[in-house]
Amino acid sequence: MSYQVIARKYRPQRFEDVVGQEHVTQTLANAIAAGRIAHAYLFCGPRGTGKTTIARIFAKALNCTGGPSATFPDDDPRVKEITDGRSLDVLEIDGASNNGVEQVRELRDTCRFAPASSKFKIYIIDEVHMLSTAAFNALLKTLEEPPAHVKFLFATTDPQKVLPTILSRTQRFDLRRIPTPMIAKHLSWIAGREGVKIDDAALYAVARAADGGLRDAESTLDQLISFCGNDIAEADVLSMFGLSAQSQILALVRAVIDGQAEPALRELNSLAKQGKDLSRLLTDLLGHFRNLLVFQVSKGDLSLLEVSEAEAQSLAELAPQIGADGLARVLEVLTDAEGRFRDATSKKILLEVTLIRAIEARQAVSIDAVLRQLNVLRKEAGSAVSNPSPNPSLSPAPQPTRSPAHPPVASAPSPAPVAPARPVATYTPPPATQTAPAPAPVQAAIPPADLPALWGRLVGLLTEPSTVFLKNYLLKAFPVSATNNLFTIGFPSFAASDMTLADNPVNQSNLRKKLAELGMPNAQVKFVVAQPPADWTPPASPISVAPTPAASIKPAPTNRPAATPAQILPPPPPALTKEDFKNDPLIQKALEVFKGEIVDFKPAGN
Repeated sequence: MSYQVIARKYRPQRFEDVVGQEHVTQTLANAIAAGRIAHAYLFCGPRGTGKTTIARIFAKALNCTGGPSATFPDDDPRVKEITDGRSLDVLEIDGASNNGVEQVRELRDTCRFAPASSKFKIYIIDEVHMLSTAAFNALLKTLEEPPAHVKFLFATTDPQKVLPTILSRTQRFDLRRIPTPMIAKHLSWIAGREGVKIDDAALYAVARAADGGLRDAESTLDQLISFCGNDIAEADVLSMFGLSAQSQILALVRAVIDGQAEPALRELNSLAKQGKDLSRLLTDLLGHFRNLLVFQVSKGDLSLLEVSEAEAQSLAELAPQIGADGLARVLEVLTDAEGRFRDATSKKILLEVTLIRAIEARQAVSIDAVLRQLNVLRKEAGSAVSNPSPNPSLSPAPQPTRSPAHPPVASAPSPAPVAPARPVATYTPPPATQTAPAPAPVQAAIPPADLPALWGRLVGLLTEPSTVFLKNYLLKAFPVSATNNLFTIGFPSFAASDMTLADNPVNQSNLRKKLAELGMPNAQVKFVVAQPPADWTPPASPISVAPTPAASIKPAPTNRPAATPAQILPPPPPALTKEDFKNDPLIQKALEVFKGEIVDFKPAGN
């Protein structure tokens, strides 16, 4: 008698022999017991999971003597006919080679005839997704309303290619991948029946390589018996199929978790020299880190994992050494590498870079954590600023706790008689003004009555050629507030376009420099559209004031009414000429970039 491979020799012959598909076999058995047998069934799932096997067992249950019955005897003649492929009433059709309209028409014509000796005429079409669209359409009417004695059993690995009109006329059963421990247990049973000694590590290596397909695992075991004889060890499995030992995978995982790049690269180099499948190694690493994350999240629930006892022990050891956030970042790196692995020219280099990135990722801090910390620091800084020193004019105010995003704000001069100016300990003037007295400190929040004076001094300092346009824009503006180191400048709604032109990095920098000269170092400037004060009137022409030392300007006594901008600002100088406008550095740069020329010029106010 010719040799029969293990996959055929130990093929399940009854519903209870099927491994890992109880959700399908139990449903079919219940349907037979209840007499609710449909006319068409579709079995779909990965290769080697039992689609065609379940279809044959179902055909036996339907056509057995005295059936339908889910518990048929093995020695039943009709059951033996189906097992041997001799039954005239159970026809197995290969959808890949019989995918034309002509074959479907022949099937449609023959299905009208009654079965020869059984109760049902059963058509088992394997790989049904290979049928052409025309063949599917030719089968539609017969599939929807077949004769009472006809049953259709379809099997496919790609149900997405089956027409929706076919799917809607069948009962669909999705077969799942068989868990690794279940495959290992079944292989151990087969090895015992064959008289082969194989250790548990080798069984798990074969089961992992099968990736949920029992037929693949049985074929691998058959090949191992031919290669190794009746004594199989894990090293034989690893050397034959290029797999990595569980201990080697754990060594790489520990190196990534411990942040040790050199041991990780050494282990990878050793595996590459041994001829290991690097793609499979990356998949195993991804699976182990996934198991570690699930182990952490589920608090050690092994029912969610398909691992051996040795793997479960290693998960318990490694789980306390890394957090769930770090594991998630490592998994993102490995998943990204898995997507690019197929197209990589040098897979070893890609895997080396992936390991280094994974080591860096586990130690990184997430953006959410950084933002949370910044919010905490911002709240602390805000609470510190809201409780200033009770009498800042008598003693220097203590430096408040602050974040880098909120630099210190100087205090304003008190209304007491002005003493000789002395340098402030917390501020060093720029080198250009070292010889001048240090500016008086400014309060954290300047009273509205003092803002016009500060505004007049600020506008008066804009005398450089590069600030001519900025000064003209500010003629239509007014001070809004100076609080927490933020100087807010307002524009009326009709001057919103001027605000847009004034708000650029160059003007912001110039204003910050001038505010520093006036005792507000590190101040920020903000432009807003706001309602101007009732007594505010914009000047009719540009203003230009020579810079005045900050120490020589004394604040107005508190018993005086606040001065208006018209009382503070000096008389306007002559209007800007066309020659001055043409010689402005910014205008010259614009003319150079856009290759333009000045056609017309109108001074401000005209």
